[in-house]
Amino acid sequence: VFCAVASAQSLDDIVSKHVAAMGGLDKIKAVKTIRQTGKATVGPGIVAPVTLSMARPNAFRMELSIQGKTLIQATDGSTAWMMNPFAGATAPEKMSADDAKELNEMADIDGALVDWKAKGHTVEFIGKEDFEGTEVLKLKVVLKSGETKYTYLDASTFLVLKETGKRKREGAELDVETVFGDYKTVEGLTMPFSIEAKAGGQTQFQMTMDKIELNPTLDPAVFTMPAAAAPAVAPAKTPGL
Repeated sequence: VFCAVASAQSLDDIVSKHVAAMGGLDKIKAVKTIRQTGKATVGPGIVAPVTLSMARPNAFRMELSIQGKTLIQATDGSTAWMMNPFAGATAPEKMSADDAKELNEMADIDGALVDWKAKGHTVEFIGKEDFEGTEVLKLKVVLKSGETKYTYLDASTFLVLKETGKRKREGAELDVETVFGDYKTVEGLTMPFSIEAKAGGQTQFQMTMDKIELNPTLDPAVFTMPAAAAPAVAPAKTPGL
């Protein structure tokens, strides 16, 4: 019983320090919308402008443009959708259940650790590890959705350095990893300006943010899946012709 209580106290202390490192709960909750703009490296020599927009309670939109075409992935908290002209799509379409689950997870503007109990998540402190020469605190996070991921906090700054988990991609389960870095202070909040995502050991993309805006005015409609254009109706034929 003593060990269980001590572990809970240790976990609460870790999460409290993490929240404080981000800027404190008041400043975190004061943010209603976020817009991040920068560049994404999505392949050898391919660097594209990228914009990430978020709004409470669970809205997210990413736009990535290459050679005049723009990939859009978005969710309004209930429907996750995408527009992928690189795959020949000419209209928005709903995401698969697996992709939707991943995008809806990304739409949590605070991150899973903030108010994790109220959100219905489960968090467990696993122990200390080494990540590229930095001591990190490993937390097991089981989201309300049932997804399990591991969050690694810098043992000295309590900021997130890495997250790992498993994702289903085209029917196959892959190990995924996201690495965060280049933290800077934006209006009292400490945020990463560098994000690298890997799947199956291969880098999927690297994002470097040039600017992060807190509480910009965002049109809620940009997160909602547009209605499909109605098909053209052929003129009625006159009987007998």
